[in-house]
Amino acid sequence: MTAHVYVTLKRTVLDAQGQTVQSALRGLGHASIADVRQGKFFEIQMNGVSREQAQTEIDLVAREVLSNPVIEDYRVLILE
Repeated sequence: MTAHVYVTLKRTVLDAQGQTVQSALRGLGHASIADVRQGKFFEIQMNGVSREQAQTEIDLVAREVLSNPVIEDYRVLILE
């Protein structure tokens, strides 16, 4: 089983790196780019657990280890 975890800064947190990328893209002629937010992506392989167990464990890992809940949100996707 594979879990994808996406961690991004909360909308209320300034994303300086995203703004830098957006500025660079506009400078390269990509004027239609309105906003860029950067984040982290984790692909985690799991063995010997049910989908429910995987969801519970990955949610715990994402909340306690992979993200900072004060400034970041996360989203978990469990794949078979």
